[in-house]
Amino acid sequence: MSLIQPLDPDFPIERQIGLEVSPVVLINIFKLDKADEESFVKAWQDDADFMKRQPGFISTQLHRAIGDSPTYLNYAVWESVTDFRAAFTHPDFLAKHSAYPSSAVCTPHLFQKVGVPGICVA
Repeated sequence: MSLIQPLDPDFPIERQIGLEVSPVVLINIFKLDKADEESFVKAWQDDADFMKRQPGFISTQLHRAIGDSPTYLNYAVWESVTDFRAAFTHPDFLAKHSAYPSSAVCTPHLFQKVGVPGICVA
């Protein structure tokens, strides 16, 4: 992968994975050249296959922007930051980054559910 950009430069993924929070949702936005979509999806599929075999993984879903925008969003649920960190920093996962097209820029960020009375639960 050519570049990882933080969603929040003051609190990038490298700082987030140092916290102890459970459960968490990874939101990762990918921007790439339209010509690289097929190779991107193959690389993401390989990553997702690795991740789903890791302890604490719950689920993932890839979304594509509508229309002509070659922008993708990955939504992945993990039991804890501890589990995500172990998978995200695993040497086998890190080695997979080179399979992504050079045009791919990703923006990973971890989130926690928020409870809003009468609307949603945490």
